[in-house]
Amino acid sequence: MAKRTSRIAAVYLAIMFVILYAPIAYLIYYSFNSAGTMHSFESFTLEWYAEVFQDTRLFIIVLNTLIIALLSSAIATIVAVFGALAIYYTRNRRARSALLTLNNVLIVSPDVIIGASFLILFTLTGLSLGFSSVLMSHVAFSIPIAVLMILPKLNEMSPTLIDAARDLGANSLQVLTRVVLPFIKPGIFAGFFMALTYSLDDFAVTFFVTGNGFSTLSVEIYSRARQGISLSINALSALLFLFTLLLVVGYYFINMRNLKASKNGGSGVRS
Repeated sequence: MAKRTSRIAAVYLAIMFVILYAPIAYLIYYSFNSAGTMHSFESFTLEWYAEVFQDTRLFIIVLNTLIIALLSSAIATIVAVFGALAIYYTRNRRARSALLTLNNVLIVSPDVIIGASFLILFTLTGLSLGFSSVLMSHVAFSIPIAVLMILPKLNEMSPTLIDAARDLGANSLQVLTRVVLPFIKPGIFAGFFMALTYSLDDFAVTFFVTGNGFSTLSVEIYSRARQGISLSINALSALLFLFTLLLVVGYYFINMRNLKASKNGGSGVRS
């Protein structure tokens, strides 16, 4: 019975992966088509990739996307550290549950509602749509993601570590910088990379809050796709997918290295 269940699960996962990745593979395959269509493959070419790299406007948009992603992820991670600490040190269960619920609102809310809410907010406050509005929006929806990555590491931390540091004469700042932050560093990196990935991939929220003179890759791809089929869109999408994949793989190896280091440290303590 167990073997049959595992086989069904394996088949189900295989079908799901095919459904998810077949369109991406189809898109990347035709990005090398010299015919310029997605109906029949004529011959291999890098013409569409060369067109992407020769597009000055696209290069500026790529820089905008990277700046927004890196800056918003860094700000969101810093805020998330203090937010996670606030939730962790809240002893009242109801208050802690309320804080967690408020933190998760932006995660469970549809992106369309979040984007429309930010658009209304910026319109009412008179803030012009562009770099600032996109940055603030990305920081806002990245904070809850980073908090959820940092909180588990805080929960793993033994209270005796803090008690020992205080017994040795450490003040609150020293406890934070020399005990707490080093311990939750893997969670901080995980939160940063998750926020970075969400920022790079976001379309719905960015579409609402971007202005006429500012754009990101996701919005640009959508705009070009509406103008008609061009395999430069395929090439651009393939490059974006590859970059996101490299981020995920990098995060995986960092996570595995931290896990291995913690195991080695733990075995050393036990010995």
